[in-house]
Amino acid sequence: MEENGTSINEPNNKWKMPLFVFFKDARDVFKLDAISREILGIAFPSALAVAADPIASLIDTAFIGHLGPVELAAAGVSIALFNQASRITIFPLVSITTSFVAEEDTIEKLNAKVAENDNKVKFSEIIMPEDHMLQDIEKGAPKENIEPPKKSMKENGESKDLVVKSIATGNNHTKIVDVTNSKKGEEKVEKKKYIASASTALLFGTILGLIQTALLMFAAKPLLAVMGVKHDSPMLNPAEKYLRLRSIGSPAVLLSLAMQGIFRGFKDTTTPLYVIVAGYSLNVVLDPIFIFVLKMGIRGAAFAHVLSQYMMAFTLLLILMKKVHLLPPSIKDLQIFRFLKNGGLLMARVVAVTFCVTLAASLAARLGSIPMAAFQTCLQVWLTSSLLADGLAVAVQAILACSFAEKDYRKTTVAATRTLQMSFVLGMGLSLAVGVGLYFGAGIFSKNVNVVHLIKLGIPFVAATQPINSLAFVFDGVNYGASDFAYSAYSLVLVSIVSVAVEFLLYRSKHFVGIWIALTIYMTLRFLAGVWRMGTGTGPWRYLRGHSLP
Repeated sequence: MEENGTSINEPNNKWKMPLFVFFKDARDVFKLDAISREILGIAFPSALAVAADPIASLIDTAFIGHLGPVELAAAGVSIALFNQASRITIFPLVSITTSFVAEEDTIEKLNAKVAENDNKVKFSEIIMPEDHMLQDIEKGAPKENIEPPKKSMKENGESKDLVVKSIATGNNHTKIVDVTNSKKGEEKVEKKKYIASASTALLFGTILGLIQTALLMFAAKPLLAVMGVKHDSPMLNPAEKYLRLRSIGSPAVLLSLAMQGIFRGFKDTTTPLYVIVAGYSLNVVLDPIFIFVLKMGIRGAAFAHVLSQYMMAFTLLLILMKKVHLLPPSIKDLQIFRFLKNGGLLMARVVAVTFCVTLAASLAARLGSIPMAAFQTCLQVWLTSSLLADGLAVAVQAILACSFAEKDYRKTTVAATRTLQMSFVLGMGLSLAVGVGLYFGAGIFSKNVNVVHLIKLGIPFVAATQPINSLAFVFDGVNYGASDFAYSAYSLVLVSIVSVAVEFLLYRSKHFVGIWIALTIYMTLRFLAGVWRMGTGTGPWRYLRGHSLP
């Protein structure tokens, strides 16, 4: 297969080895061409939306930190537990939904285009140009400067103006005329779509949200014990209150994220951004009111978060109802088994991968409230800054899902490599910003001298891992966009097994610093797993080595 005279296997012909494709057109990383505009148009709003939740948690952390180190540590454990539970349930759903909606929407558009071409009426006629047109042509006037004549025809009894687009050519002034409706003021009304994967995602989001609420509500104490909060710990009571209150918002959280996945599949990341910014702005306003004015303490922070989540969920649902039929024509149209199969793979991946972060938080909690408070602050900054790269991951996933559906392998290669190059540049910038910002801003999160001291010990690891983290997140998007869910699951399970062993080993010998060394190793292994798949030209990337895809 060739496109514009160039083989789709151009990367293999030029670079000899698929690994070198990562450096393809690296000089264009700052070039604002069509592919860069498409990537950034999706990535920028998505990055802001993805970072909104950690930023809100970071603001919660700052407010709660003024209540004392015990409350700060308690909130840290509860937030870590809640986030891990959410990732286990929703991240597979969001990732699958984005790819499936993008693929389904692309196929529907292709089918509609084929049907439109089959039913299109083409008009042709031989006419003599008007005198002034002949004079303009003879004088050598550019064709685009010659205003085409208008014709009139009746269609279904309605008179419409038709613009003749082509220009007379040849001595006989013969021309083929393509006519289009020039009547102004008419706009196509976008019809609501039947997207089965969207309906399926909402169904799973509702069910999983209710299950998560029940689990966190009734098993709060055992789960906190697993996190290292013992029955005699001063953190137990505030952590339990915070977790149970925040669990009430689980259905809203999961539904909101499921709907974000649907909008991402449509390559619309702007609409969710507006809703999310409004929701978390409400959260920021309510935090000091509930925590300090109404003297609700740590419970006030949880209550403010829950209210903002339900506001976002209902708003997104109202907007989505205008674009998509939420109920499919038939229950048989739901893609339940397809979601379960691929969702099961990604759930195994997420359980294994997020266990590394959960274990790290648990080990920090076992060191005491002071180390846990410092770890929580570093972790929130680490995740918030790194997740900015997730905007690029969302962009490349949506673009690749559409391009693979269209079998446009040239675009899949260019989109993947350009996005990875952008993520490396982003990571370098984040490394500098995080290092300087956290060093001078550590006192914002706590007034305790020991907490601030430990935060500064974690700065080198939090800052230095930013480029690695950025690339690792984007490689996840590359795998999901190529529907390479099996490799993503199996490789990350292996990475997690190795990382867990390293965490236990370094925790015993290096304590707080050892935990951060282990997390650095963990993210490096995630990054290398992404490099291996595409760099070896295997799986959906076989075409890089000249092999055809099924």
